[in-house]
Amino acid sequence: MATTEHDYYELLGISREADEQQIKKAFRRLARELHPDVSSQPDAEERFREVTEAYEVLSNAETRQLYDRYGHAGLRGGGFTPSHFDFGTLSDLFSAFFGDDLFGVGARSGRTRGGDVAAQVEIELEDAATGTTREVPIEVAVPCATCGATGVEPGTAPVTCTRCGGAGRLQQVSQSIFGQFVRTQACPECGGRGQVVEHPCKDCRGAGRVVEERTLEVTIPAGIHDGQRIRLSGEGHAGALGGSAGDMYVQVQVREDPRFVRQGNDVFSTVDLNVVEASLGATRTVDTLEGQVELEFAPGTQPGELRVLRGKGMPVLQGFGRGDHRILVNVTVPRRLTDEQRRLLEEFDRLSHDDTYKADEGFFDKLKSAFR
Repeated sequence: MATTEHDYYELLGISREADEQQIKKAFRRLARELHPDVSSQPDAEERFREVTEAYEVLSNAETRQLYDRYGHAGLRGGGFTPSHFDFGTLSDLFSAFFGDDLFGVGARSGRTRGGDVAAQVEIELEDAATGTTREVPIEVAVPCATCGATGVEPGTAPVTCTRCGGAGRLQQVSQSIFGQFVRTQACPECGGRGQVVEHPCKDCRGAGRVVEERTLEVTIPAGIHDGQRIRLSGEGHAGALGGSAGDMYVQVQVREDPRFVRQGNDVFSTVDLNVVEASLGATRTVDTLEGQVELEFAPGTQPGELRVLRGKGMPVLQGFGRGDHRILVNVTVPRRLTDEQRRLLEEFDRLSHDDTYKADEGFFDKLKSAFR
């Protein structure tokens, strides 16, 4: 019995008036959530055992009545011991309790979905802006052509499993003061298939699959972000014995571009003007994602000024429109001056007055709008 005596009704999330169908439905939901086949939660296994114990008690009329009247102490006094056995897969669990299969496929078929495949590609920021294709080499399990994915050597046939008699499952019946408990598990001899392959295929060694090297062409959409994954359905490992294939996931790494910084769908870059160019105005060639463009900078351009090229940023992934390209002006100040240069700057300073450095009206409003 569970070391911590939780209320069984609370564990299943049902009321004390719940009927048999409500108990079964609650347990199915929690089993799908907590079974080790599907859950990565650190306490999933313990919680799974608790809800399994709760279902064992509440699904049986006699143990439920004993629990309702006397609680956990009544169960211990009545000799109840929870079943601690390995259900194997989630499908085995449902078959053991309800006589059905979770995935709608009999255990004897042996068909299981193939595993997923992961790959990684690196592209440039400009490729992410336009979209591109890449060839990705992978090693993947494919159906064996020799045996048709059956795992059986051509010209031979599997034989009925002698241990389970072809049922694919073994049942163990135990007696208690409350009646019989039936435990069902997949036959370990045939793996639940009901048949044993005495002459496995020589090419795939009975697996029904062989490993093959492939090269897939992956289409990378425009606007993709660094670290995003592309899913290629059905391009993973082939399933066992004719089961459906898994998927392929391609993670896209976008290399950093020394010219640009990406933020969302916007692109940022800088342009350097010296003091004279910023004061008198200048024309500069700047890089964009679509090539170089010439920009005019008016006399009196200030450091930190932003020039916004609307619609010149990254495309919206699987959407419409583009972000902006924002160019930050950096004004470089001379670090070393000759005597003549120093004299001229001092002369310039002497001739300057308040209007020389007067800010434009609405400068801060323009600055704020540039960051929107």
